[in-house]
Order: sequence, then C-alpha cells, then structure tokens
Amino acid sequence: MEQYQQLLRGNKEWATQKIQEDPEYFTRLVNVQRPDYLWIGCADSRVPPNEITMTQPGEIFIHRNVANLVIHTDMNMLSVLQYAVEVLEVKHIIVCGHYGCGGVKAAMSNHSFGMINKWIRHIKDVYRLHETEIKELSTEEDRLNRLIEVNIIEQVFHVAETSIVQQAWKKRQAPQLHGWVYDLHNGIINPLIEVPAGSPLPHAIYQYDNLEGAV
Repeated sequence: MEQYQQLLRGNKEWATQKIQEDPEYFTRLVNVQRPDYLWIGCADSRVPPNEITMTQPGEIFIHRNVANLVIHTDMNMLSVLQYAVEVLEVKHIIVCGHYGCGGVKAAMSNHSFGMINKWIRHIKDVYRLHETEIKELSTEEDRLNRLIEVNIIEQVFHVAETSIVQQAWKKRQAPQLHGWVYDLHNGIINPLIEVPAGSPLPHAIYQYDNLEGAV
C-alpha cells in the first residue's frame, strides 16, 4: 500500500467509527456551521487545533500559515477573518503560536531562504521593535522563545487594527482577541494576552473613524 493510501484508509475507518458512535454526526455538520472561535495558528503539523483543545469539527474556524502571521495585504487571511467576523459572528479570535517555531527561528538569522524571505520579513520587523529586550536574554533558546511570544502579541494587535474587527466591535461589542503559545514539550497552551472588544489600540493612528461599509 502506498503511504498516502493509509490516509484514505484511516479516513474511512474514522467515518465508520463516528457513524457507529452517533448516526446523526455528519448530518449535523452538513446542516450548520456556527463556531464561536476563529483560530489563526501556525501551519506546523505538530499543533493541530482541534486535537490540542479537545474540540470537535464545527467548533473552531481555522486559518493557518507559517508562524501565525496576520498581514494586512494577505487576502487569504483577510477573507477568512471577514467571513469569521461578519458571517459566522465568532465571539473569540485566537492567535496561537508555539515554542520552537521554525519560521521565527529562520527570521532571527541572516540566512536567505528564498521566497519565504518575503514572508518572514514581517517577523524580522517584530524583532527590530523588541530587539533590546530580546538581546538581554542569556540563551539562544530564551531569545527565540521571547521573539515567538512577542510575535504572537504583535499579531493579536494586527487583528485589532483591521477595519473588519473594529467595525464588529462597534456593531456588536465582539469578538474578544487572545494570544496563546503552545508548548510542544508538555502540550500546554499558555495565554499571553487578552484584548476585550473596544480596547484601545497600540497607537491611535490605527483607529478608523469612518467604519460604515469599511473592508
């Protein structure tokens, strides 16, 4: 059997098991999608959102990319964000990174990685903003992990700085924003920051005052 065929075989076994446990399981999923959460996470295969939070399909709307970045010119991310906020009306947006992130580690170096340089350049900008704090740490691992943490916090602020979220805050006082970091060593998620709806932004320049119909 080809290796990829094991995935198809596993899928059939999983579907059969789900129906045996609950004959209406897939019927419910087909008829409605109303998650309370949008998860913006790293694409790392060791951090599966549903599994590490013990949630079921349909409970979390998920977007993943390298190093869990929120980039304001990324139409993919913005489309997911707009749909989650305006159509699904999620109550919470979670930006979740993880310690030992390869994308963040690459951004800390001066090595060229080809096309991905354009992506991780955004992490280098985060490093520049927090360089003094990071350089004071004694070990390379500590410096990496702190950059991972401040990158998550900056991405949460980036979510808040979108007109999409600001318009929702004005309209329905939601969603609440969260920055979490997952520890691969013990499987625990550690909260780093919470931003309630309507919170002040890092700088007033990011606040929009003409939100009607904004995108």
